[in-house]
Amino acid sequence: MSDVEPAAARAAQPLSKRTARIIGQVGAPRLIATVLILLVAVLIARFSWQVPLISDAERALYDVRLMLTTPRVEQDSRILLVTYTDDTLINTQVRSPLDRRILADALRNLDAMGAKAIAIDVIVDQPTPNDDHLVDAFRAMKTPTYLAFTSAATNGRFIEQRQEDFLRAFQDKIRTTSVHPTSIEIETDNDGVVRNWPKQPKTLPPLLARAVTGAHDSFDDYHRGVRFRLPAFQDRPVFAKLPIDLLANPETAPLMAEQVKGRYVLIGGDLLDLDLFETPMKKITGERTIGLEVHAAMLAQLLDGVQYGGIPPGSTWAVALLVIVAGTLTALLDARPWKMAVLMVGQAVFFVLLPFYLQWQGTDTQYLPAFGWGIGWLLAYSSVSAAARAVGSQQRRFAQSALGKYLPRDIASEILRDPDRLALHGEKREIFVVFTDLEGFTKLSHAIPPETVAFLLNKYLDTLSETVLRYGGTIDKFVGDAVVAFWGAPISRPDDGERAARAAWAMYEAGEAFRKDVPEGVPAIGRTRVGLHWGEAIVGNFGGEGRIQYTALGDSMNTAARLESANKPLNTKVLASRAAVERSGLDWWRPLGRITLRGRSTPVEIFEPVPEATAEERSYLAQLLERIDQGDEAAFDELESLAVTNVRDAALANLVYRLQHIEPGGSYDLG
Repeated sequence: MSDVEPAAARAAQPLSKRTARIIGQVGAPRLIATVLILLVAVLIARFSWQVPLISDAERALYDVRLMLTTPRVEQDSRILLVTYTDDTLINTQVRSPLDRRILADALRNLDAMGAKAIAIDVIVDQPTPNDDHLVDAFRAMKTPTYLAFTSAATNGRFIEQRQEDFLRAFQDKIRTTSVHPTSIEIETDNDGVVRNWPKQPKTLPPLLARAVTGAHDSFDDYHRGVRFRLPAFQDRPVFAKLPIDLLANPETAPLMAEQVKGRYVLIGGDLLDLDLFETPMKKITGERTIGLEVHAAMLAQLLDGVQYGGIPPGSTWAVALLVIVAGTLTALLDARPWKMAVLMVGQAVFFVLLPFYLQWQGTDTQYLPAFGWGIGWLLAYSSVSAAARAVGSQQRRFAQSALGKYLPRDIASEILRDPDRLALHGEKREIFVVFTDLEGFTKLSHAIPPETVAFLLNKYLDTLSETVLRYGGTIDKFVGDAVVAFWGAPISRPDDGERAARAAWAMYEAGEAFRKDVPEGVPAIGRTRVGLHWGEAIVGNFGGEGRIQYTALGDSMNTAARLESANKPLNTKVLASRAAVERSGLDWWRPLGRITLRGRSTPVEIFEPVPEATAEERSYLAQLLERIDQGDEAAFDELESLAVTNVRDAALANLVYRLQHIEPGGSYDLG
């Protein structure tokens, strides 16, 4: 180990010398690869909005930023939405095209109520029997009124040339000094979400929001974000909404006069399956937005004169380079872990909060590559870190390769800092052992191609391994589709019991998620069964020269395996011994009596985690079992009633069955 450089010397070495040493020792191939990765990192940090998949993440982050910086407002008193609803369709018995008589009646009534302007988001692109009635209504309008127009050239998916011809002819019929066409274009991104004002080609009349305000504004070439707003109160939406039926009825229309006077009135559909758009608001409301409300949002934005500013030219390149430099320098530093943590958190906070701050200040952060920054930073940090590690000491490389596959990150890091903490011989330790098995996988493997078996098994084991490491466990081994893991070695922690218990339940849940997400054509996969036990074991590196395995040996391993196997006859999912339960620090366990495991003579008290049960339910079952152990027949009757009440609880029914076949205080033999 004479070639191992002391940690103190490395820490004291200036950054410039450390960088020069790494460049000099890393080797030409790795150096070239690192430079290429850094170039890729810069490009991703700059152009992530143009990269497939990454662009989806960028859009999602933008939506989150937009909604978290969106103001919550009182109801907008300037705009009123008048809508065809599903009840309207039922009442008129007309669905497509929408009933035009009710529109004509509503227009006549609205014209007398003092609306500031009226815009109609309804395409009149085919004849109906009520067209003359509607034409008369339009021609009599004194209120500035705008009827929807679109063209086959700009909206070819929804309108054909013959429909456009009819629409143009109808617009000519109704055109007066008060009635004009308006564009009702709405533009969605590649993911189908409305985020921006649409482009406004000169071949179309002014956009609805601009038309009703006279089109004398600075929004004619605005193509950045729509300002969506959220209601201050859940029961008062941002825009008031009335069904068109009320305004078409001469008896009810006058009652709505105060809600119409002086407002911009937008008429359109609010139907279950028509003209619905996804907007960033869906992330909060969970609902799609009608097209009419999108136009209302643009109109309110125009009335308030709110235009999001653009990102200054060149700034995205500058920040992309800054991100890569930050990742590179962070990787080259050889500071203490807490200092590195502070530095990384500080960088993360800065690069995460910067887009939020800009959006909050009124800059449209669309196309700001925030997610790309993270990927670029990680690429830079990872590639430079890899180069730095490549010139590290032999001891560090050995520890990395020996531990990284089966130890959680914090334990591996601690051993890398202090390798003497890892016993290279066997030592007696108290550990928590988890043993899992995938029900029916062996049989399934004979029914599907070997390639599919390999794919499914690797995916399953990878999922469970991630779960073990997430809860700080050590992966002992894989035995077919079974996973063996333990807590308490090579380094023990005070909360190992809780970690192991939570991991056992999480592994079961991960198995349930796995079995629901199998490729088509694969037969049903059984559930994951889990056993948890606490006890002594001999832990260390075992094997011969040139091949060793870090593992645990002892009766506690066998007991965990037998507890896992006991799930099948007991109709349970996760079983734990009392020894493990008492040291878990959790109160989610319910007792399931005593059993004698196969090949054993000593009874084991078993418990099952039921996080969904209340403390009262778990306590009641425990009290019943205590009374049954004392020979209380009434308690057994209560238990039977409880099982009948919870007819889907197979484990509880199995408990009743076992208690019927043993004496009070006895143990059911699984022999």
